[in-house]
Amino acid sequence: MPAHVLELGPASREAIADLRNRLREAVISPELKGKLFALLDLLERGEPVAILPLEAELTTQQAADLLGVSRPHLVKLLEAGELPFRRVGRHRRVRMRDVLAFRELLREMRHRALDELTREAEELGLYE
Repeated sequence: MPAHVLELGPASREAIADLRNRLREAVISPELKGKLFALLDLLERGEPVAILPLEAELTTQQAADLLGVSRPHLVKLLEAGELPFRRVGRHRRVRMRDVLAFRELLREMRHRALDELTREAEELGLYE
């Protein structure tokens, strides 16, 4: 799948404010409106933004960056079957959709672990 890259230079505060005002009046779903406001926030802060299709294939480094792990750790996850991938020659490719699903799974696991720790701390009377 070919990558389509849209590079945006630094946007002026006035241009972003104008876009925000237009967006407030736009008749679109609240979910999409929220995502577009989040995008404007990133652009306003000068942060890099990439928009990729869910079916895009990522390199192991790109996938590792998205997950906030090292590339060698990601490769171990791939080889252990934690994340699906395919080989292109000697290289591994991971679908964006799978990386995002795995990231959500990791978030859920962290939340459950924190909830369990909180419950145990309360049972031990550490929150009094």
